[in-house]
Amino acid sequence: MSSCIICGKELDGYDIGFYRKMVNRGAQEYACIECMCKKIEITEHQAWEMIRRFQKSGCALFPEKGKNDR
Repeated sequence: MSSCIICGKELDGYDIGFYRKMVNRGAQEYACIECMCKKIEITEHQAWEMIRRFQKSGCALFPEKGKNDR
C-alpha cells in the first residue's frame, strides 16, 4: 500500500484516484485527500463532492460505493 508523499498517511483508492484525477493520471506517488485539499485550496467537503460527481459520471479512478478498493 502507498503512503502520502506529504504526511505519510496510508492511502486508499479514493486518495490515489483523487490525486490522479487532479494532478497526473500516470502518477506513481500520491498525496492523501487532506494534503491535496490544502495544496489546491479547497475543503475536504468540496473534494468529496467532486469525487461523488466523478463516480456518477463513471470515472474509473474511484472505487464503487460500498466496495473495497483492493
